Amino acid sequence: MQEIPKGANVSLTALSEDAGAVVVSLGWSSASGAGDADVSVLLLDENGKVRDENDFYFYNNPAAADGSVQLLGKVPTDNGDEDRISVDLTAVPEGVARIVVAASRYAGARFGDLDDLRMTVADRSGEPLVGFSIDDAGVETAFIFGELYRRGEEWKFRAVGQGYETGLAGLATDFGIPVLEDSEGPEEPEGAEEAELAGEGRPAEAAAPAEPEQGPGAAVAGAEAPAAVPVAEPLAGPAAGPAPAEAAAPAAVPAQTRGRSPRTTRKKVTLPKVAKKSLAENESWSQARLFPVPSLKSDREREVRATSVLLSVMAQVPEFGRRLTAGFGAPAGRMQTFTEVSLPHGDTPRRPDGVIRVERAGKLWTALVETKTNGNPLKAEQVQAYMDIAARRGYEAVITLSNDVALEGRPMVEVKVDGRRKHKVSLWHLSWAEVAHQAQLLIRHEGVGNAAHAWLLQELLEYLRHEQSGCHGFQNMGAAWVPVRKGIEDETLGLGDARTVEVVESWERLIRQVCLRLGGELGQKALPVQRARRGSDPQARRVASADRLCADGKLSAELRIDGTSSVIAVSADLRTSKVRTSVDVPAPEGAYPLVMVKRLLKLLDGAPADLHVESLLETGPGGGPGSGPRGTLERLRPEPGDLLPADGSAVVGFRLSLLKGMGSTRGNTESGFIRSVDDAVERFYHGVVAQLAPLEGRGGRRG
Repeated sequence: MQEIPKGANVSLTALSEDAGAVVVSLGWSSASGAGDADVSVLLLDENGKVRDENDFYFYNNPAAADGSVQLLGKVPTDNGDEDRISVDLTAVPEGVARIVVAASRYAGARFGDLDDLRMTVADRSGEPLVGFSIDDAGVETAFIFGELYRRGEEWKFRAVGQGYETGLAGLATDFGIPVLEDSEGPEEPEGAEEAELAGEGRPAEAAAPAEPEQGPGAAVAGAEAPAAVPVAEPLAGPAAGPAPAEAAAPAAVPAQTRGRSPRTTRKKVTLPKVAKKSLAENESWSQARLFPVPSLKSDREREVRATSVLLSVMAQVPEFGRRLTAGFGAPAGRMQTFTEVSLPHGDTPRRPDGVIRVERAGKLWTALVETKTNGNPLKAEQVQAYMDIAARRGYEAVITLSNDVALEGRPMVEVKVDGRRKHKVSLWHLSWAEVAHQAQLLIRHEGVGNAAHAWLLQELLEYLRHEQSGCHGFQNMGAAWVPVRKGIEDETLGLGDARTVEVVESWERLIRQVCLRLGGELGQKALPVQRARRGSDPQARRVASADRLCADGKLSAELRIDGTSSVIAVSADLRTSKVRTSVDVPAPEGAYPLVMVKRLLKLLDGAPADLHVESLLETGPGGGPGSGPRGTLERLRPEPGDLLPADGSAVVGFRLSLLKGMGSTRGNTESGFIRSVDDAVERFYHGVVAQLAPLEGRGGRRG
């Protein structure tokens, strides 16, 4: 991968023969694990302005109808978060000269508070082509990371690194998008005035142009009369009748749209969370299902059925098929799927479980699919054979599906790549838990094109959740779990035992799956928090965690719900057989101690009575932060003053914790460890964290 400095540019065509579609990644990290930003993409014409409402893509307008741009969302990395954007350069309209990639922060947060700001561009196969790091961020609340632009018949990339102190509003205004104030409350009634905001947004620093040939459209600020971009429906009122000045003005982008449903003319169908009353005579009757599973007897039958069910729904529900394949470099286009395809391979033909083919603008993207169910592992020699077949036959990717969850920085199976082959094949992995997560996001929160598509996704979810499907996600802590746990209980486990690293890896997979399940239920991303610095070795981090496991007998992790500042800590103590979930709540500044304790207990009125509440003191016995009085919620409700220290020490916050008995087996049965961790996090979020929503502001959402 080529690294370039700020202001430099490079031809994508010169870096790869497969740069017709690219995946742009924006990454960052923060010491607290709570830092976040939102990406946005603007398509500009030769004058440096958006053309119409379809040229601005952000969290409430994530995809272009023609498939040229799609925001793929965040993925956790070993050091922070990474936001990915799929750009099909072959589908970009002729009138678009530049594609600007930017990010913005919210609630006054600055980019100077984030570390490792970075943008990379990879080709269709996933091969990184060019990277650019920003090391001079300060007070800016929005940043243009870089841009893709045309030069004749080719596309080039320029590292921009230009910051704005006026946030997304100032950035959008400079490119011809009027931004309107939008309160967090209900929409204004008919006739309400629409006040323009951020009309004079200007960059905090100017980026030096890298080429004299950029033309007039390359400037950030430009034409006197910018075109407005109505990416959301206008507020009701003046549009209903002519007005002297405002009647001709098009709708503008609301400055604040988070925490409420996007106002859009595109109707989306979601299914109600509460099921309709059954017409069955008694509860023993089973509802008829499109994808029945009780007849499945063998692993082979489960694999064939699961592959056919998944691939057929992907082909019939465009939003779902696109969601699963966009991250693999597939374009948005007509998708067809096939099962049990026979392909020549030496003397014995191979039969991959499935094939995916996507056609876009006369070009074909293809992938082989290998499926495992019921906890069966992928076989390296089998995947290797499919990689070889894909390379010879011109397939772009091999996709594996299993109950296992992939870890960042390492493949599910080791394969050898012949560097002499001109055609490159990417190896990708999906967990069945991730498939269920994406289906649930669509039918419960984001919506699909019509009711039939929503029903198909619901039937897919019912199939995946059935005990006979074999598609239950990560459900086995591995062979090392029992001996490691027994070694910790007996205090016979020594440092450097390789089995402890296996247990740490299984723990990371479990936490990633917990995040998928919780995020699918809430409709928000839930991400593991990694506090290691970018570039650190993931394996070295796991070895260090394994040493801590040997020393104190605990497995620990942190996770964060997107849109909240709270970090949920999860700890499994193998010595006491307890799972602890906890969250720290800062004390409001300037509040009287007893008043803030009473307010906290009032917020926790619906929390479990066995919740442990501990006051956090400004200074402890050693001079650092210390622990103060503590007690269960049941005991503290009648006596809130018991949380205040007798010596008058300043209280800086509170730690809320729940304890749960830990499962004894390594699997996902009712008595299993995996189930106990899943249940502990779910109970803690709904019973405790959700009660604290007023502290996050407007229901815990960013606004």
